[in-house]
Amino acid sequence: MKFQIHQITLLVVLLISFNGYNQTIKTEKPKLVVGIIVDQMREEYLVRYQNKFSDKGFKRIMNNGYVFKNAHYNYIPTKTAPGHASVYTGTTPKFHGIISNSWYHKDIKKDENCVFDGSVETIGSSSVNGQRSPHKMLASTITDELQLSSQGRSKVIGISLKDRGAILPAGHMADAAYWYDDTDGHFISSTYYMDALPDWVQKYNKANHVNKHLKTDWTTFLPIALYTESTTDQQVYETVFPHKKDSKFPYEYKSLSNKERYEILPETPYGNTIVAELAMEAIEHEHLGQGDETDFLAISFSSTDKIGHAFGPYSIEVEDTYLRLDQDLAQLMEKLDSKVGKDNYTLFLTADHAASDVSLYLKEQKIPTGTYHPEEVMAQVQNKLTSIYNLEGMIEAISGDQLFLNHELISSKELDFNAVLNVCKKELMKIPGVFEVILRPDLERFEYTTEEKGMVQRGYHIQRSGDVVILFNPAWSSFREYGTGHGSGYSYDTHVPMLWYGRNIPKGSSVARKSITDISPTLTIMLGLKFPNATTGAVIPELFEH
Repeated sequence: MKFQIHQITLLVVLLISFNGYNQTIKTEKPKLVVGIIVDQMREEYLVRYQNKFSDKGFKRIMNNGYVFKNAHYNYIPTKTAPGHASVYTGTTPKFHGIISNSWYHKDIKKDENCVFDGSVETIGSSSVNGQRSPHKMLASTITDELQLSSQGRSKVIGISLKDRGAILPAGHMADAAYWYDDTDGHFISSTYYMDALPDWVQKYNKANHVNKHLKTDWTTFLPIALYTESTTDQQVYETVFPHKKDSKFPYEYKSLSNKERYEILPETPYGNTIVAELAMEAIEHEHLGQGDETDFLAISFSSTDKIGHAFGPYSIEVEDTYLRLDQDLAQLMEKLDSKVGKDNYTLFLTADHAASDVSLYLKEQKIPTGTYHPEEVMAQVQNKLTSIYNLEGMIEAISGDQLFLNHELISSKELDFNAVLNVCKKELMKIPGVFEVILRPDLERFEYTTEEKGMVQRGYHIQRSGDVVILFNPAWSSFREYGTGHGSGYSYDTHVPMLWYGRNIPKGSSVARKSITDISPTLTIMLGLKFPNATTGAVIPELFEH
C-alpha cells in the first residue's frame, strides 16, 4: 500500500514538473519575432552617429539589448539578395543558391532577377513587378520552420521596398510579402501569396503616402552645421538627380510629377518611413503577436542602400537618413510595445552587407584605390582567347565578377577546357587591380576553409555560378560615376551590426567574431524549432547565458 502511495506521489510530481516545464517553454517563447535588415549598413554607423541618435531608436536597442560588435558575412559576394537569404536560412549561397541580386542563367542565356517567377502575376498593380516568388531559394528559412512547426498557424509577413528584401526573408510558406512598385507608388504582392491585397493594404495605398511625404522638401533633420561626422555638403562624386543642378541640400520634390515622385521615393529617407508605416499597419490589422502562436514580421529598410549608392558612406545624406531611420525605429517599437507588449517580442537588427568607400574620396586621402569596367575585363580576355583559338564568343557573360564560358562551343571544337581556363587566368592577372583568379575545377575539387578562397567557395553554387571568379585588391571596385558599391570579401563590405533586443535577450556586448549565418540557428533554439534544412551557422551562446 505504502509502495502504491509512493508511486502515485511520484507520478503526480512528474506530471506537475512536466506541465511546469511545458508552461516554461511556452511562456519563454516570444509572441512575435521582428527581424530587421538595414540595407548597406556599416557597423561603425552605430558608433559614428550614436551621439545624435535618440534614446528610443537604435540606442534603446543597444542600451537594453545585446550588441555584437564584430559580426561579419563569411562569403563573397556581399550583395542584397544573398545577404537576406543567408540571414534567414542560416547558411551561405553555396547551399541556398541565391548567388546575387540577379545572375546569368546558363539555360536561358541571360541575367534574371533572383526572385523573378513568370508563373505568377502581380497583385495590387497593373505592372509586371509582382511576378516574383522565393522559388529560386533552395533552402528553408527560419520563417519556414516556424510555419512547419505550428502547422501554418503562425503568421509570417515580409515587408520592404525591394522585392527580394520582402520575399526571401518571409520564406516559401509566408502568409504575405509586400514590396514597393515605383510605377504607381503602391505596395504590391503576387499570386504566389494571395488573390487580392487585404483591405488594410489597399487602404494604405489609396492614401497616397508617397505624395504626402514628398510634399515637403528633404532638409536635414538637424542644423546642417552639426553634421561633423560627415564630409561637407556637395561633393563631386555625389549623385546629381535629374530634377536638380547639384547634390546640395535641400532636395525639392514639389515640382515633380506623380510618376517622378514614385520613382524617386526610394532615393529618399521617406522610403524607409513608408516601410515602417506599413509594418505598423500589419501589426495592427493582422494582429501580429496577439494569438496563441509565435508570429514573425520580417522588415527590410532599403533607402539606406539607395542613398548610400548615390552619395557614399561619409555623406551628409547618409547620416541624415540614419537619423531619420532612428525616428522610424522608435515609432515602430512604440507600436510593438502598445500592441504586443514590451516583454512579448524579440527583435534582431542587422544588415545584408556594408559598403566600400568612394574611390575618388580615397584617392583624395592618398589611400590606394582603383576602379575597373567589367565589360572591358571581359573584352580583354575574349580577345586573348580569340587570338589563340581563332574563335569568337568563347565567353558568354560576365556577371558578378565571374566569367561564364561557352561550354557548348568549347566542347564542339574539342578544346581542352582546363587549358582555356588557364588562358583566362593568365590574361586576367595582367589587368590592373586583379588580386587573384579562382577557377571552377579548383572550387569543385578542393575544400577551402579560411581567407578569400573559403569565402568564394561559400558564396559559390556549383550549378549557378560561373567558371572564373575574379578578385580585386582592397578598395578596388567596379566603376561608378557617382557614389559607391559593395560586394567584396573585405571588412568594409562584411562588417555589419548585429543587435538583439526584447524577450529573453540579456543586456551586454561582445567583440567575439560572429557570422551572420548564426542568427537563424540562434532563433531556432529560442523558438524550439528544428534548424532550417541547410544550416551551417552556429548558435550564439552569449544570448543564453543568463
